[in-house]
Amino acid sequence: HTPPSPFTPTTRRKSTTGCGPTHTLNFFSIYKTTPHTKIHKMKFSALFLATLATPSLAFAPSRTASSPAVLSAATLEAPDADKIEAAAAAPAEESQMNVEKDWEVNGFVKDSDRVMPGRYNDKANSIAIPFLPRPTALDGSHAGDYGFDPLGFSEKFDLYSMQESEIRHARLAMLAVVGWPMSELLAPSWMLQDGCAPSVLNGVNPLSFVGIIGALGALGYFEIQTALRSNEETPMGKLHKNDMSAIWKYGVAGDYNWDPLNLYSSCGDDYKGRKGLRDVEVSHGRMAMLGITYFAFWEALTGHPIVENNMLFHPNALFPLLVGGYLAWSQIYEVGPLNEYPIEIRYTNEGEMKLNRLKKGLEETMEQSSESSAKVKAVLDDLDSKYDIYEKVGSAPKKLIDSVRSTYKYW
Repeated sequence: HTPPSPFTPTTRRKSTTGCGPTHTLNFFSIYKTTPHTKIHKMKFSALFLATLATPSLAFAPSRTASSPAVLSAATLEAPDADKIEAAAAAPAEESQMNVEKDWEVNGFVKDSDRVMPGRYNDKANSIAIPFLPRPTALDGSHAGDYGFDPLGFSEKFDLYSMQESEIRHARLAMLAVVGWPMSELLAPSWMLQDGCAPSVLNGVNPLSFVGIIGALGALGYFEIQTALRSNEETPMGKLHKNDMSAIWKYGVAGDYNWDPLNLYSSCGDDYKGRKGLRDVEVSHGRMAMLGITYFAFWEALTGHPIVENNMLFHPNALFPLLVGGYLAWSQIYEVGPLNEYPIEIRYTNEGEMKLNRLKKGLEETMEQSSESSAKVKAVLDDLDSKYDIYEKVGSAPKKLIDSVRSTYKYW
């Protein structure tokens, strides 16, 4: 009889793996011969089929997904159709997920175009206060975030509301720290309190009180119109919402959609440039809040205006000398990172070389000046020996004074 093809199943058995029935080819059930004859015939048929299949498979396209079938010397298991489809579809889906899309999809933007959370996740301690642990809510995602929250407000209250409050106070302080000394320098005396700017601690007169109430009322109305996250649908609000889409859905605190001079993109028209400019604003605002607090307490304690006997508000030579000294010092030395213990003062990249060059220049100058001084002294000594110039020069001022006094008889 004609033997069946080695790739055609002749028996059916139940799978022991639990994945459904499999087809099995049993060569020993086909040939009813002696073991030696069976082995020779099996080897010959396998060799013959392999010889025929090799030239044809050389021109066949390679498969992208391998079949889960198991082929052994005595068993050929047929693959499950569902498994083949799933295995072929999985690589395609995975390859699509790994490709970063270059367009917005359902309001989302790609990660390279937005702020990503977890900038300080690798830091256990706060940058601002290195001996305290870093607050979990302050991970470096927002502008001006240096992990400063010793009282834990970021863990108890709404972070966006606190950011909104800080930026409002910062902007008001930046205006006040300029307006306070300017009023004491330029305003008429009837608007001041003994030369000091009107304030809660210094007191106010009726006219100043009316002006302060009007300003606070205007600022309060402005706050009602802009607070409570009402800026999300403005052009700048949508831009900020995309920048912060990986952080939250609120955009940026303090966004009033106001940039008439288009300065917001001066550091770069992307999320990095915008965040950098917000960092600068928050840093200046914090310094202004400290400055205006100092102004108020100084005048309350001393009773004198902040501009009185202050080198920052009157022409003098001390302030330029201090600025020049700091600039020269910063060319040689720098302060180490504040988040590393201990905080140390060290050379800049070229600081030690500049210091050695300065020392060498001073030594050469001193040597040259000493040599020139010796030469000048030798010349003067020679002149003095000839013309007695030392005595003549020493007596010249007295003779000048006597001649001036001789012109007026009452001296």
